[in-house]
Amino acid sequence: MASLIISFMADDRPGLVETLSSIVSEQQGNWLASRMSHLAGKFAGIVQVQVADQHADALSNNVQALEKDGWTISLEKTEPQAQAPQACAKLSIVGNDRPGIVKEVSQALAKLHVNVLELNTQFESAAMTAEALFKTQAEISLPQGLELIEVSDELENLSNDLMVEISAA
Repeated sequence: MASLIISFMADDRPGLVETLSSIVSEQQGNWLASRMSHLAGKFAGIVQVQVADQHADALSNNVQALEKDGWTISLEKTEPQAQAPQACAKLSIVGNDRPGIVKEVSQALAKLHVNVLELNTQFESAAMTAEALFKTQAEISLPQGLELIEVSDELENLSNDLMVEISAA
């Protein structure tokens, strides 16, 4: 069996997921996991697919053929990787928005050797003040020996206005 990671982006319109899932199905592939989102008129995603070796090339070729319809495609074959057990946690951050905040948060996590498994960010206006707020939700993996409080402290040191919540996943 081959494992493929397909990342894509296209102008948003109905039927994009159906188009991709039909190609996977036609080649007898199994859609294992995906993350997709609409952003600024585009629809982008990443999909993990498992397919029999004899169908892998056809699946790859059919997916890459979507580029003629305006899709941007990246496709990679992957191998399962053994990883040392690590503690996972859910992270939530809310604070005043400012340029560079994602860089600051990601640097703080990298300094602690925290691996970001999933990251979702958004911008919105505060209800009472209409100030710009930065919100993030993340799933992270902590190296052995690192405590949740250490991650929280490091992030809260970035700014007095950041509210950080972290919990074991």
